[in-house]
Amino acid sequence: MDTVTLTNGNAIVEAGVALTAETVPLRTGPPTKEELLVHYPAKFTWEQLQVFVNSGDLGLLKRDKTLQKRYDDWAVGITEKYGSLVNYLTSYRLQWGKPDTRALLRSALDVDTEIIATSDDTQLLGPDVSQEDAPAYFTAKAPSEYLSIIQNDWPYSVPAEVEHTLIWTRLPIFHPDLIHESVAPRVDQDGLWGFTGLTGPPPDLSLLPTYLPALAEWGITMDRLIRSERGNEKQEEAVKRAGQEVHNFVRNRWDESKWETAWFVNPPRLQSVRGLAHIHVFAKQKAIANPSVKM
Repeated sequence: MDTVTLTNGNAIVEAGVALTAETVPLRTGPPTKEELLVHYPAKFTWEQLQVFVNSGDLGLLKRDKTLQKRYDDWAVGITEKYGSLVNYLTSYRLQWGKPDTRALLRSALDVDTEIIATSDDTQLLGPDVSQEDAPAYFTAKAPSEYLSIIQNDWPYSVPAEVEHTLIWTRLPIFHPDLIHESVAPRVDQDGLWGFTGLTGPPPDLSLLPTYLPALAEWGITMDRLIRSERGNEKQEEAVKRAGQEVHNFVRNRWDESKWETAWFVNPPRLQSVRGLAHIHVFAKQKAIANPSVKM
C-alpha cells in the first residue's frame, strides 16, 4: 500500500505524485482511490471506527455525504439497466468463487493476484443455493463458489490505510441454527460485529460521547442511538455464538499477526442491498505505519 503524505501546502502526495482537484477530476460512478483521497477525505480515524462498530448502533458508520449522493445517483441508472441492485450484483459485479477483476480499488491481499479488467457482461449467477448439497448457511469454511470478496466500490469514510472489504455470499448469515431465539430480536435490530488482530481490547466505549461530534453533520447524538441494552451472561454468549462463523472466517483470511480488523453484518434496517447477504470488514495492516503528515 502506497504511503500518503501531506506537504506543508496541504497537497496530497501518493507515491511521489501530487494529487489535487485539478489533477484528479471528479468522474461519475464508483470512485478511484485518488478521488477518495482528494475529494472525499476520511472523516473518521481508525480508533473512531472501532468505537462506532462496538457502540451497538452500526448506523454510526457512514459514507461521506457527497459520495453518498454520487452513489444514490449511480444506483438509479444501475437499477434502470439491470432491474435492481441485486440483479446488477449477481449477474455482473460479483464473480463467484473467482478473484475480483472489476474493482477500481485494490486490497493489499491482492498483490499476488493478476487482475485483468473486463467489461464482459457474462452472466455469473453463482451456484444454485436451492440444490440439496448446498450449505444451509454461511460458515467459516463456506465453499468459495458461494462467495465473492471485493473491495467496497463505495467505501465508508475510512482512513487511507484502512481497507473496506465486502464478503458477499449466496448463503444466509442470519440463520435460526446460528441465532438462538432468545437473542433473535436483538440481532435483527443491532446486527453482528467483532474484532480480530487487536493487541488489546477494542477502544473503551466511554470514548463514544467524545467521538460523536465527528457525526454532527448527520445529526447523531447519544439520545438518538438505536441499540439494545447489554443482556445477561447467557444472552451475551448467544450473541457471540451467532457471529462466530463470521469471526472465524475473518480470522482465517486476515492473518492476525499482520492485520487488525473490525467486522460487522448490518441488521436489515441498515442494509442498502437487501436480498443478498454480505459482511463488512475494515482491515488495517499492522506492518504499515500510518500515513505521515508533514506540516
